[in-house]
Amino acid sequence: MKKHGNLCAKAKYEATVPSYYYIPQSCDCLVLREQWIRAKYEREEFVATRVCQDPCSAGTREGFLWKRGRESRQFQKRRFLLSAGEGVMKYYTKESRGPKAIISIKNLNAMFQTAKIQHAHGLQITYDTDGQTRNLFVYHESGKEIVDWFNAIRAARYHYLRTTFPTVPEPELIPRITRNYVKEGYMEKTGPKQKESFKVRWFCLDSQERNLMYFKNPLDAFAQGQVFIGTMDEGYEVRAGLPQGVQVKKRKPAITVVTPVREFVFICENDREQKEWIDALNGVIAQSLRG
Repeated sequence: MKKHGNLCAKAKYEATVPSYYYIPQSCDCLVLREQWIRAKYEREEFVATRVCQDPCSAGTREGFLWKRGRESRQFQKRRFLLSAGEGVMKYYTKESRGPKAIISIKNLNAMFQTAKIQHAHGLQITYDTDGQTRNLFVYHESGKEIVDWFNAIRAARYHYLRTTFPTVPEPELIPRITRNYVKEGYMEKTGPKQKESFKVRWFCLDSQERNLMYFKNPLDAFAQGQVFIGTMDEGYEVRAGLPQGVQVKKRKPAITVVTPVREFVFICENDREQKEWIDALNGVIAQSLRG
């Protein structure tokens, strides 16, 4: 570093980083940051002498991951198969049977969720099935293996996007390879009449799909429901406080999400959470429908 400086080191050790490869930020989980450093300096995966892997071949992977059971809620070893060429990801419960699920890469997403899964290598995989978002929670004891799976999924997604939308500029495609939720956490919600008792639910805001999903438990396979978040021009708005005429016993900060169909009322734990949810929801409302 003293002799060549940071720019020279970057030019050498990041010479062939693929477009689909996720370069972690300081806010990302430890396993992503550690494996990025090891990949660069220890394994020298991106030096100029290495050939940049084709995303189709890089998006093909087979191996075992520990997956949380939908009913048992226990993690069990499952075989996963990813094929960018076929455009699918599969997983198997038993070797003698066919795949438990065949997941289209078109609807596939992955994000690290180490705190929620309570494992340093915890990965959440989501996909669409019959109009619902299905959650898979997996991990691997090897940090390298789970990060390799994550980037293989990104390679498969990049191959799909590049093939499906060949005229879209790459800077527009990269953010759509995989995404994190813009906000997650507990809130309390009431029913459509706004007179039902408030129940604690785990909420996830997906800015790309413009959905606010809520779950009974953070690690549930399916959401109990979801609220589509459109644009202001379509009649969507988020307000601090309760709708006129609605009263609650709890003296906690509230949020009202106005849609063309009805108003949704949520209660937050504190003022900070209220502000973060309002800012996150307003961010989605301000997006164009294409964004």
